[in-house]
Amino acid sequence: MGNNEIMTRPSLGQRGWLLAQLRDETIGGAILLFAAVVALVWANSPWGDSYFNMVDYKIGPADLGLNLSLGVWAADALLAIFFFVVGLELKHELVLGSLSKPAQAVVPAAAAIGGMAIPALFYVIVNATLADGSLKGWGIPMATDIAFALAVLAVFGRKLPVALRAFLLTLAVVDDLGAISVIAIFYSDKFAMVWFAAFLFSLLGYWLLQKYRISSPIIYIPLVILGWYFCYKSGVHATVAGVAFGFLTRVRLDPGEKKAPADTLIHIIHPISAGFAIPIFALFAAGVDLRATGIIEPLQSPIALGIMIGLVLGKPIGIVGMAWIMARFTRASLSPGISWRDVSAVGFLGGVGFTVALLISELGYADNELYLENAKIAVLVASVIAAAIAAFMLLSRSRAYARMEEIEVAQQDREADLNKNLQGEGESKPDPR
Repeated sequence: MGNNEIMTRPSLGQRGWLLAQLRDETIGGAILLFAAVVALVWANSPWGDSYFNMVDYKIGPADLGLNLSLGVWAADALLAIFFFVVGLELKHELVLGSLSKPAQAVVPAAAAIGGMAIPALFYVIVNATLADGSLKGWGIPMATDIAFALAVLAVFGRKLPVALRAFLLTLAVVDDLGAISVIAIFYSDKFAMVWFAAFLFSLLGYWLLQKYRISSPIIYIPLVILGWYFCYKSGVHATVAGVAFGFLTRVRLDPGEKKAPADTLIHIIHPISAGFAIPIFALFAAGVDLRATGIIEPLQSPIALGIMIGLVLGKPIGIVGMAWIMARFTRASLSPGISWRDVSAVGFLGGVGFTVALLISELGYADNELYLENAKIAVLVASVIAAAIAAFMLLSRSRAYARMEEIEVAQQDREADLNKNLQGEGESKPDPR
């Protein structure tokens, strides 16, 4: 059995899909950063009270149990759109992408699991050994924010090989699946079986519509909204509905079909998620009041220390460590030109945990405002530190990435010419009839 290279350059077709997703995430990451800065500045300005009044302002039909604050709407409804995209990306990766081939999938999947387990372990150790620690936030440092990470790449690692970008995206997709599983199992409450059964029936209806190739949005939109409502009422966090519906969407082409439903939906919804849903959530979630405590005091709490150690150290140790173990004890190896130093840079990018980390902070410490503020500050500071370390590592390899980009462009041109020649030969063949 031959040696399996990992982090190889994706195929031409897969590369086009991948680059489209990365482009949307990169733009969304820039908007996300802007929204987070606006939230922090506003919350700590002389008009800070108006920010918190806005976050707490309630709207929605009380008879349906949906008279919720704008902050809750952002977390439960807007992030459901984000997780719908995650579901679509996960389905694509499992059926057509890098996760469809076990030999290619095992390394990023193992790296993602290590990148979730080690940060959680570090958090637990810190909070179990220090006074006034709290174990409820163990899930916070598990999450990677792909949009934020790609925004860092857009500035400091524009020439990063496509293979490493694909590894980061695959890592983030598996990471998001782990995060949504943790939210569903450990951060949901007041489980109601009847409502959950209704949610499952909505998923069954969606699957049947996909199976029988029904494409009318007039049917799908009400069904998805109902499914989201049933999930919310069941006590399971409503974002689970997003990833479930996304995962049930068909990704394979039918004969004569130009785009599968998943590709059509991701083309429409991904910009909405990256450019609107996530930044609005960041606007409502990232505002932390530092006017009374400053920034140093909250960072000394066990919760903050656990989160920062988990994200800044735990993430790269877990990601790189598991990837190295898989390469060491299997036939996998890095593709030519890529070093473990590059994988380490991606590991630190994994420590940029923003959107989902803030969500888990709000779920874990909704009943304790002090702990919640400490957790949010730690997430923001740790994400900035991890991003800075990753940026330094990427800049130190910029010349090597530039050389690799030249090779990739040349190979891409050769592939395009070959495909063009093959198409020309196909068109010139006589009709056998």
